[in-house]
Amino acid sequence: MPEGEVAPQDGALPDAAVREAADRPFGFYLHVPFCASRCGYCDFNTYTAKELGGGGSQASYAETAIGEVRLARRVLADLDRPVETVFFGGGTPTLLPAADLGAMLKAVRDEFGLAPNAEVSTEANPESVDPAYLEALLEAGFTRVSFGMQSASSHVLKILDRHHTPGRALQAVKEATAAGFEHVNLDLIYGTPGESLEDWRTSLESALSADPDHVSAYALIVEDGTQLARRVRRGELPMPDDDDLADKYVLADNLLSQAGLNWYEVSNWARTEDARCRHNELYWRGDTWWGIGPGAHSHVGGVRWWNVKHPTAYAERLATGPSPAHAREVLDDETRRIERVLLEVRLAAGLPLDVLDTPGRAAVDTLVIDGLITLIGDRLVLTDRGRLLADAVVRDLLP
Repeated sequence: MPEGEVAPQDGALPDAAVREAADRPFGFYLHVPFCASRCGYCDFNTYTAKELGGGGSQASYAETAIGEVRLARRVLADLDRPVETVFFGGGTPTLLPAADLGAMLKAVRDEFGLAPNAEVSTEANPESVDPAYLEALLEAGFTRVSFGMQSASSHVLKILDRHHTPGRALQAVKEATAAGFEHVNLDLIYGTPGESLEDWRTSLESALSADPDHVSAYALIVEDGTQLARRVRRGELPMPDDDDLADKYVLADNLLSQAGLNWYEVSNWARTEDARCRHNELYWRGDTWWGIGPGAHSHVGGVRWWNVKHPTAYAERLATGPSPAHAREVLDDETRRIERVLLEVRLAAGLPLDVLDTPGRAAVDTLVIDGLITLIGDRLVLTDRGRLLADAVVRDLLP
């Protein structure tokens, strides 16, 4: 975890940060750190044990997390703004009973209020839900569900250490739709060692056959410290190849676009504007969110902080009074500008040109000539080729 500076024990924030938050969309992220098993590529803050001690156990986790929601209300006592997005991530939130997720959502609603059109999402592994569970989520107020499909090829799922069968994700989408969810996402991963272009085509076509209104497709990243990284280091598996990743991205964009899903962020496609993940858009725009749970990150008015990582330590903090925040940083104007460039350039809406400094603006003409960006009014927007080279575009804009 980054070091940062010492976070106040009571979680207090500068008055200026709270005042800024009043003018920005406000969301909650609720981290559920439990998984039935660990996927070989995952470096998220997750735990497979059901009982970790004290409030860190699955059975008591909801009440522990609700304690941080109440802390957030005390810290943001002067913030009079309803919550626009709530996102349950993990881990596998749906390992907890639907009633527990509903109780956590109710705490957010009771303490802050939800906007009339609030988006409430949860991630779910396909095998962790059934029709009754999905109906319970809908009744509790959830509006969107995101299933981790990753691939339709058994041998790819095996390399990723995913344990669901290829068809289960598609069935889960149908069950969610039948339950009444209007917005359903499928998460896919491309570039797994041993995955052919035809394997990837099969995954895309299978995903589209379930008719989700949103698809996320992410290039596999070999993260240090994961089982996958160890296998690559030992020579058992090759590193993902950049040219192969580019070919698979182009195929994804072509097939998804033909099916009526349009990109709105480099790795995300939606059928309509309403189908976009508004919570992720909140991150990409640098708005306001409070992250609940061990290891969760928050951002309010230019102040970013992160909680202690282990569920037991997190529970002990909340039980004894101090904020679970491990450390924080107050972002200066230049850091916030750089982060805007890093994130907003990835959006189909583009990056306002006035965010660039003088060296960045000097690079714009060359990027246009190279076919990596186009200018639409006062905004810079990636071309199709530019999306493949988004990191290079950012390097030129932040020399």
